[in-house]
Amino acid sequence: MGIESTDCREGQQAGSGIRASIIPESDHPIRPGDLDREALKVLYRLRDAGFSGYLVGGGVRDLYLGKQPKDFDISTNARPGQLRRLFRNSRTIGRRFRLVQVFFRGNKIIEVSTLRSQSEYGRDDTKVLPANNTFGTLEEDAFRRDLTINSLFYEIGTNTIIDYVGGVTDLNDGIIRIVGDPEVRITRDPVRVLRALRHAARTGFTIDQESFRAIVTHRDKLNLCPSSRIRDEIIKDLVSGFSRPWAELCIKSRVFFTLFPFYDQPAGDENSLDELDAILTVVDKLQKNGKGGAMHLPDYMLMALLLYPWLQRELHLLQREVKGGGYRLLFNDIRQALDTSICGRLNIKRSGKEAMTTLFVNMPNIYRYHEQKNWPKWLKKKSYFKDCTMFCAIIAEARGGAAVNADLFSGPIHPDAVRCGSRNGGGGRGGRGGNPSFTEKEGGVFGLRSGSPMAG
Repeated sequence: MGIESTDCREGQQAGSGIRASIIPESDHPIRPGDLDREALKVLYRLRDAGFSGYLVGGGVRDLYLGKQPKDFDISTNARPGQLRRLFRNSRTIGRRFRLVQVFFRGNKIIEVSTLRSQSEYGRDDTKVLPANNTFGTLEEDAFRRDLTINSLFYEIGTNTIIDYVGGVTDLNDGIIRIVGDPEVRITRDPVRVLRALRHAARTGFTIDQESFRAIVTHRDKLNLCPSSRIRDEIIKDLVSGFSRPWAELCIKSRVFFTLFPFYDQPAGDENSLDELDAILTVVDKLQKNGKGGAMHLPDYMLMALLLYPWLQRELHLLQREVKGGGYRLLFNDIRQALDTSICGRLNIKRSGKEAMTTLFVNMPNIYRYHEQKNWPKWLKKKSYFKDCTMFCAIIAEARGGAAVNADLFSGPIHPDAVRCGSRNGGGGRGGRGGNPSFTEKEGGVFGLRSGSPMAG
């Protein structure tokens, strides 16, 4: 492969004068025509205005792997103010770091960020990160990112890939590797654990040994992160269509039991995890191949499906009698179980908790009628009927029943207001990328819970 430098992954830091590997057009599959038309417009306008512009991150990764990127994000040496003057159809967003969204017809948005410095290098490993990043170089921007395969830049003028961290080699070898020292990077932002597992699940790549050891060693540091941040990261994986391989990797690394300690069980008792595996298999099938394309189940239903095997084990839902006072007793048992296990732990909104409770408390009746294939008229009139039959059908297929009827997923599922949390996360960007997550401001830290020993 035509490259300029040697492997620069091991122990390297931004600002150490590393020469990038420049991968020429003949040695990579990306062509300008593969890029989104609006992304090309942004890149060409930056170039014509005298600025550098690069396709970055997941867009480069996906195009290299022959996939269609979900987003085409761009980095540049232009500052946010310069970008706003250059693109009148834009706005500036972000709290920790300002970036510019450029708007096009059809609600198309291209996000453009100024290259950032690797603010966590050159600082004491035990110190927290400042709230604001500073502008930096291409090299510094590469080293601030989480994974090597997400740290690549595509330059449209020369049709080359710029690689400071060995990301192209890892793409070719199918490796997920944390940039820099994984022990330090995870300690500084434990959510990197979840991002590494996510990309391993979605790509089918193998996590390199050093990164995996750091994940296992430092998995409990996830408990120091804000519950809402962890919740939103979990939801991203549940809606991805790769929830089963994600859960499998989480279980293998024991991260799953850090996130959901109530699932930890005596040796040899794996029935609930086996059932969860079957449920997530059905969920992924629906997410990828629902009626009319991908079917995105609502957050509260995905979270309920994740919890169902555990709740069935604890409360024997399908065997419960719900006539008379049995319904109220089951309702109270479910609410108590959710409150003590997950809702407070992940800061689930009240509306999400109520929606999950509705699914669980009606499961005994719904499942019995589902097996009989005979729905009483009074039940079909209930407001919760559609949601509960969908929930039941997924579990029934996972238990060896008939495949879910795609007609169940036509039309509205549930009001959008009922979510476990924010799909988009904080900062107006969905919490994507490797932004530092700590602050030295008084009154707590941005990325860790107030009072955490890691808060300095």
